[in-house]
Amino acid sequence: MKRDEKGQSKANMNESQTVKSPASPAAPASPAADLLERMVEAKQLSVADAGILAQQAAKGRPELVQSEDHVLKWLAKEYHLNFTDLENIEPDRELLSLFPARVLLKEELLPLQRLNGVVQVATSRLFATQGLDTLKTLTGLKVQPVLAPAEAIRREIKTRLGIGADTIDTLDEEAPLQVLDEGGDENADLESAAEDASIIKFVNQVFTDAIELRASDIHLEPFEEEFRIRYRIDGVLQEVPVPAQIKRFQPAIVSRLKILSHLNIAEKRLPQDGRIKLLLANNEVDVRVSIIPMLHGEAVVLRLLRQKGTLMGMAELGMGPNEIKSFKRILALPHGIILVTGPTGSGKTTTLYTALNEINDLETKIITIEDPVEYQMKGVNQIQVNEKAGLTFARGLRSILRHDPDVVLVGEIRDEETAQIAVQASLTGHLVFSTLHTNDAPGALNRLVDMKVEPYLVASSLEAVLAQRLVRVLCPHCKVEDKSEIAAALKERLGYPQSQVFYKAGGCGECRQIGFHGRHAIFEWMDVNNEIIQLLLKNSSAGIIREAAVRNGMQSLSDDGWRLVRLGETTPEEVMRVTKDQTMFGDGKKLTLDKEKEDIDVISEAEAKPKLVVAKH
Repeated sequence: MKRDEKGQSKANMNESQTVKSPASPAAPASPAADLLERMVEAKQLSVADAGILAQQAAKGRPELVQSEDHVLKWLAKEYHLNFTDLENIEPDRELLSLFPARVLLKEELLPLQRLNGVVQVATSRLFATQGLDTLKTLTGLKVQPVLAPAEAIRREIKTRLGIGADTIDTLDEEAPLQVLDEGGDENADLESAAEDASIIKFVNQVFTDAIELRASDIHLEPFEEEFRIRYRIDGVLQEVPVPAQIKRFQPAIVSRLKILSHLNIAEKRLPQDGRIKLLLANNEVDVRVSIIPMLHGEAVVLRLLRQKGTLMGMAELGMGPNEIKSFKRILALPHGIILVTGPTGSGKTTTLYTALNEINDLETKIITIEDPVEYQMKGVNQIQVNEKAGLTFARGLRSILRHDPDVVLVGEIRDEETAQIAVQASLTGHLVFSTLHTNDAPGALNRLVDMKVEPYLVASSLEAVLAQRLVRVLCPHCKVEDKSEIAAALKERLGYPQSQVFYKAGGCGECRQIGFHGRHAIFEWMDVNNEIIQLLLKNSSAGIIREAAVRNGMQSLSDDGWRLVRLGETTPEEVMRVTKDQTMFGDGKKLTLDKEKEDIDVISEAEAKPKLVVAKH
């Protein structure tokens, strides 16, 4: 490791000195000088080496101090060490288990492999020798440092050891905390375990990690041999690495969440629902908690609802010009119902509040009733549903009408009573906004009829329906052009020129190797015109209503999705995943991709239906 004795002793003598910039003392510090100073403070670099680097950079070699990676590569060469970016290295899990997680996390060390009796350990802090010395002492093994970027080491440690590894490691050593959930009077033990400082820390770590990764849901799932944690990020579930021994502390973790949610920790046979209020970096997060008993313990799903402070404009929603024009026309109406449909987490509330923001002024009284209130808007009267106290959507909406509002927003039409009151409100001179859970815009009409609203009342009150979904956006740092045969065949089928560029997901540190970062809305706007009203009064199916809407210019969800594909913002696979049965062509045929055969097929809707296959024994 030593370059030479003279150089090493000089580095030790100068350890307490600060880095001198080659510029004059009065001049502001350069980015290179700042980088060297930070690396000295983090014990990634000695003072002597920082001085040498500063001199070499000043003499015409500025590339040596462009980034942390460049400095570490220079350091590796000087001290005859290896350098790795950890991109294509798979650490030995068995070797990893020999070292205490808390030491690896604290000292930012990652054991990579054992070679000729020596363990190679990735580090970015070559001069923080106490960490390597601790590993030698605890295991009796020889260790050799391998230089790697600090951020890459932190990422890989988290991936390999799992979230809260140091906390679980501490719990494992304090072994009295093992709660068996097999009946008997264990409530006192569970409550005590749930209040243990390490359990509290672990649960807090899970919340913090999920919020930082922009997760919308946290799933804690018990199985026979493991306790799995998954986050839903950008609409897709992703497993979170956790320490193997976490299964032992499953009952205590669930009990901690019950205590935070004000639920009964003794009740393990029935489902329970609660909520938690969190505050992280001055941002409020409302957590909806659902606990259901499963075969191997209680499963918990935590829905994270962030209190959003800023609203986008109409153009920033991502709508096309036709949809924006139609939306603004509807907002000028004095009465009627405007519905936004889509599954949970598809951005319906954001769209509705953007609409409210357009019409919010001193001359308009707006009242909302929601569960929960996701946006707080100045000048808007907002009501939070409280079902335990008896304040439901229906009861709140009935009372709202006595306050003489011009515009009413109902968070969701869930039942027959709420639907009836919303329709009556629109017929008595109120503009009503609400959401509905349907697969597409035409399906909203039949859904209201299913809720016992008379077809003629739906026809008289409903003005427009907007269906929406969210598709994942390609990471701009790593997206690559898709030159596959599938992409070429797809362009031909859709009538696009071969010069049209399609992109596919890559994977980099910015997007956690997923290839996507963030989501973009796609829309389907349907005006309720005379033709659709006549079809509704005849009790026509959603399919017939859809055909009429398309004839009148409705653009489907998949059409809007392909627009984003052409713009290079998402992939064909993502559009087809999100729209599912919306990827239909005008001739009633569906597009399917076979990645294994590198082929593309168009099959009829009848052929696309799943077939029952009976296995013979």
